[in-house]
Amino acid sequence: MSRIGKAPIPVPKGVQITVSDKNVVTVKGPKGTLIQTLDPAITVKQGEGELVFERPTDLKHHKAMHGLYRALVANMVKGVTEGFVIEQELVGVGYRATAKGQRLDLALGFSHNVALELPAEIKVSAAQEKGKNPIIRLESADKQLIGAVAAKLRGLRKPEPYKGKGVRFVGENVRRKAGKAAGK
Repeated sequence: MSRIGKAPIPVPKGVQITVSDKNVVTVKGPKGTLIQTLDPAITVKQGEGELVFERPTDLKHHKAMHGLYRALVANMVKGVTEGFVIEQELVGVGYRATAKGQRLDLALGFSHNVALELPAEIKVSAAQEKGKNPIIRLESADKQLIGAVAAKLRGLRKPEPYKGKGVRFVGENVRRKAGKAAGK
């Protein structure tokens, strides 16, 4: 049995979980509502303050779905109670970020500014302190959505290995390469 799949999900107070007969799990909490459709083979049982996932057989597909859907629903429960936060920093001369509502305007060394319209489920803020790199802070209850948006931001200007310029996660270690002069 999947070690992840067999672990029960504790349901904190203030979180309401409903499982429809079509295998749709809805999780409501103080930070919002999230919905996930499950594979028809996976069954969900609600116990006293916990959620348990079960699979019908030990086929490889069922094992994979068992752990996957348990992890997705556990992330939903954590998201509606605590939420998820991702911070990214812009490393480079002249790199700037400004946030107005759901619009993020980035100056990343291109001939033009890059403007992104973010989904309504994500709260965005940009901070700039003198002498430090600009920081973009993303907050959301949906882990999949916030991860996809963060990856898209990083993909606009990935950190390059020679000077380390680009969009990176706060605390990320970028491996540096020696330049051309070191080869002689």
